[in-house]
Amino acid sequence: MAQHHQGGLFETAFAFYCAGVYTGRVRFRPDGVRLAGVDLRQRTQLQEDWVLESAPYALKLTELQKHLRDYDEAEWSGDDVRLAHGARFIPSAELEGSKDGHAATAQLWARRDDTAVDVVTLDGRVIAFVMPYRYGMEVLVKEGLESLTPLTVYDDPQLSKPLYGVNHLGTFLVPMRDGVRLATDVYLPEGAAPATPFPTILVRTCYDRQRNQQAFMRWANRGYAVVNQDVRGRSDSEGDLVPFYYERDDGSDTMDWIADQPWSNGSIGTWGASYLGYVAVAGATSGNPHLKAVVDEVNVGSPFVDTVRRGGTLCSWPLLSWTLAQSVSNRTDFDVFGGITVSPQEAVDARPITDIPRQMIGKDSGPWDIWSEHPDYDEFWRNCTFTERGHQVHAPMLVISGWFDGDSAGVSETWRMLTEHDVPHRKIWLGAWEHNPNRARDLGPLHFSNDAVVYHYDVQVLRWFDRFLKEIPNGIEGEPRAAFYVMGENRWRESRDWPPVEARIMEWRLGSGGHANSRLGDGRLFPEGEDGYGDTSDTFLYDPADPVSDSGERHPDNLRDLELRSDLLVYTSEPLSRDLTIAGELSADLYLASSAVDTDWALTLTCVDPEGNSLRLSSYIVRAQYRHGADRRQLLVPGQVEPYHIFLPNMAATIPAGHRIRLSVTSSSKMVAFPNTNTGLNPYADPTPITAQQTLYHTPEFPSRLNLPVLD
Repeated sequence: MAQHHQGGLFETAFAFYCAGVYTGRVRFRPDGVRLAGVDLRQRTQLQEDWVLESAPYALKLTELQKHLRDYDEAEWSGDDVRLAHGARFIPSAELEGSKDGHAATAQLWARRDDTAVDVVTLDGRVIAFVMPYRYGMEVLVKEGLESLTPLTVYDDPQLSKPLYGVNHLGTFLVPMRDGVRLATDVYLPEGAAPATPFPTILVRTCYDRQRNQQAFMRWANRGYAVVNQDVRGRSDSEGDLVPFYYERDDGSDTMDWIADQPWSNGSIGTWGASYLGYVAVAGATSGNPHLKAVVDEVNVGSPFVDTVRRGGTLCSWPLLSWTLAQSVSNRTDFDVFGGITVSPQEAVDARPITDIPRQMIGKDSGPWDIWSEHPDYDEFWRNCTFTERGHQVHAPMLVISGWFDGDSAGVSETWRMLTEHDVPHRKIWLGAWEHNPNRARDLGPLHFSNDAVVYHYDVQVLRWFDRFLKEIPNGIEGEPRAAFYVMGENRWRESRDWPPVEARIMEWRLGSGGHANSRLGDGRLFPEGEDGYGDTSDTFLYDPADPVSDSGERHPDNLRDLELRSDLLVYTSEPLSRDLTIAGELSADLYLASSAVDTDWALTLTCVDPEGNSLRLSSYIVRAQYRHGADRRQLLVPGQVEPYHIFLPNMAATIPAGHRIRLSVTSSSKMVAFPNTNTGLNPYADPTPITAQQTLYHTPEFPSRLNLPVLD
């Protein structure tokens, strides 16, 4: 075996930084990893100890140790470096800094094909490991070489500095208006002048407030009080979990409690992602006067838009995975959530629907039972719909999501609400990211530029709080309202608003010779200016016992095999004569009829390459009886043509010349929604399904079309 070079990575002293905060000194040894951490409160250096695999860092130090020799012995030159264990890197940027008081230039290498754990080299030797992610970039760098790494993003003189230790003031049981008490941890900056009041960042979670607590405490290092709370019914909080229902009022009551504390200056911001993002948005709709800023990442939407009743349907695995994980105990079972200990396919196929929790986890689910008691949109659901109180949102909100976020429908709902009510200083940031944003530069068959993963992700979040909680004039509110990554073009763009003000709607008309069934049929998409309506329609049979089943994820799945089904109507354009850049919210205006009194409509937009691969770009599903709105339920008249305006989630992509665009229409997507029985009856009652004949019209009288926002 080759020997690592003299002065290699083993036994070298590395400084470890998390979100720009010094966290300790690391040494790799052949038998493990040693960390001399930092005392949380006094910021003094502690003695070395072994690092466990379960250490609470995104950068897995023990995993790095296993492959350290590969990094040490690699030839860091050329355009493509592959390590012995398979890791692949390409050169990304040169970094100017200093070494021993002299100017130096280092090379930044971007990790490809996997989670972005990047490398910095100097003179062909590794000097740093860099992991950008949601909660704050983590950097492991040879001591004294910090200026040669992306840590320089924290050098902005207008950025709050990590001047403080952290004082865990304690755990408090904070009473809500109905007497239920919520477990709440308070972390204060240590080292400020006595009796100094602080602005506060509030995080309310269903996943145990002690999870990710170190990431949140780093705001305290920078001069913020941090309040981390279990929502009701979770972990150490009292009460029962009724998802969505109490979050607006509980959030507001918590903000009132914070404002009354002697350590608070009365200025509060909230942060949340996924369900926590819903919690943050819901809290904003309370209109609480103490709320001055919101950062909302990949937020779950209102139940009839994104979650429980997505598009009015009865959501299947996306909802089941989360609900079953919450129902095992008062602490989330992430093995259930991840589909490890519960089979997604078995869970979705189990019947009766109301009994699925007992079959899958051996016990009832409180949320599942409550939802089954409200099969239609009523006051219960109205209380959970944050847009019902959008007029009460006044706090500036930074919205962050990506093209492969499974909750992008909720993000779109949020942004439409902010736009409708012209909430001041709103801003949106959309990347080529998944629900776990800023993670990787390659996703399935898609490959993005190195800067698709950014090093200033958490810096932008901090700038938002600095501006609106500390009133630091950093100018973030004057920057373009929308920043978005265009796939295919593989670069970031900006606009004065979202959807981009530069975009125009390009209509693509649906047409066929009456046989658009499957991708082998004659369904066509005609661009504006071409008359493709004809005087025909297309039909298919939807059998609830044989539903369409894809991954259920918003990933760039290749759907070419699925598109062979005869119960998909498939409309495909001719090869594009030039590149087509789409950016914004998509939609379709369709004229549809069913032989049943209710049914579902599932739409998918794909890009088809010259080899026939059909990659998903955007998709959504709606229930026909809610076509006029969730609060205006109306069954169908069998055979009667009805107009539908169906939205498709955000996207920005350049479709290359020679590729085609494709829209498919069907009536099921089993891993997203339980198949509609076509009866119009309570779906929780498992009515006997019936087969429906579905018809899509594309005639001068019924001009079905796809609407794409296009950047010229």
